[in-house]
Amino acid sequence: MKKQYQAVTAAEAVKVIKSGDHVHISSVSNVPQCLVKALCDRGRAGELKNVYIHHLHTEGAAPYVNPEFEGIFQHNAFFVGANVRESVQKGLADYIPVFLGETSKLYRERYIRCNVAMIQVSPPDKFGYVSLGSSVDATLAAMECAEFTIAVINRHVPRSLGDSQVPLSRINYVVEDDTPLLTVEAPVPTEVEKTIGRYCAELIEDGACLQMGIGSIPNAILSCLGNHKDIGIHTEMFSDGILPLVRKGVINGSRKKLDRGKIVSTFVMGSQKIYNFIDGNPLVLMKDVEYTNDPFIIAQQPKMTSINSAIQVDLSGQVCADSLGDKIYSGVGGQIDFVYGASRAKGGKAIIAMPSTTRHGINKIVPALDLGSGAVTTRNHIHWFVTEYGAVNLYGRSLQERAKLIISVAHPQFQEELEKAAFQRFGSHYHYVCKNNIF
Repeated sequence: MKKQYQAVTAAEAVKVIKSGDHVHISSVSNVPQCLVKALCDRGRAGELKNVYIHHLHTEGAAPYVNPEFEGIFQHNAFFVGANVRESVQKGLADYIPVFLGETSKLYRERYIRCNVAMIQVSPPDKFGYVSLGSSVDATLAAMECAEFTIAVINRHVPRSLGDSQVPLSRINYVVEDDTPLLTVEAPVPTEVEKTIGRYCAELIEDGACLQMGIGSIPNAILSCLGNHKDIGIHTEMFSDGILPLVRKGVINGSRKKLDRGKIVSTFVMGSQKIYNFIDGNPLVLMKDVEYTNDPFIIAQQPKMTSINSAIQVDLSGQVCADSLGDKIYSGVGGQIDFVYGASRAKGGKAIIAMPSTTRHGINKIVPALDLGSGAVTTRNHIHWFVTEYGAVNLYGRSLQERAKLIISVAHPQFQEELEKAAFQRFGSHYHYVCKNNIF
């Protein structure tokens, strides 16, 4: 078949970027690394200044945040990954606090302009359509609003279905590169994480629709669902942990109200197995983040169950999930999108799950959040809270009642000092509430 496009080099393609432009980079494993390198080469050559870089979480190298590019690239990400975290904390790069579900809105409603979208796609099919593969997120919105779209065509990008299908005609410059996608292997759960997984699994009902992320706790939860029935998936991302349950028929989406029978997500991150799984798979719909993370769409799924983690939780139920004190660690992400959506769903459950202490034994349940910490999930939004010491439902509980419940799932080593902090905060009536167990 005749080639449907004329490729240029990465160096030629990025010449379209001008000083002062805003550039969107596609995310997670689907970063167009050859374009990033070519862009940085132009920066080193003194050809650019004040170019704004926007993206969600990205894997791999992110050289544009290095000190040598100060004044050349201004990094304003929608989420902070490990590759840019130190630079953001040092002030060499920056972060835009935003709900993940509203990142598309920033482009579509021109809060942030997008001059150039740098993306990576699959080779075109016979109809002239390419696929955004493992990451749709805000990239569609960036393409809609961009003056120019530069796409790396890479045979390793899976041909996912859903909103990820875009016509080749929407792309201005094509570059070819066959660098394999970056893979992420989930760590093996610790005994503490396995215990948390069991508590969370007990809260998940047959027919539930799940949202959870990547990592040890989600994998620990999924490993406990082998005897469940008719589980659905509507999430912002998924990884390898779902594969055994799909093969077993546990995950089939048969009770979902929207997108029945489909696994819905906006990005995927994991091993090569998960990229192979979504390649041409009609079971999977990769959707715009404005759809996957809309709380009012999420709320339409019966028994919607969201499971998210935290850095700290205080005695009133405030959840910090984005920062260590005043130092940004990650970002708001989709936590509140799904906490709010799940809590509004019929039979829904919003769960915050975390180990009670860090791996170094530092208490994560505190009288008050550290100075400068962000309350991502407010005390008004939190429902279920799970640690390795149990699961408690804080919804409808007073401040004193929830303090007692939260302390009950704290590490025993810290419960006495937390009780003292609660008494200092609430006075003698707190002891009356606890002694009489009036809740």
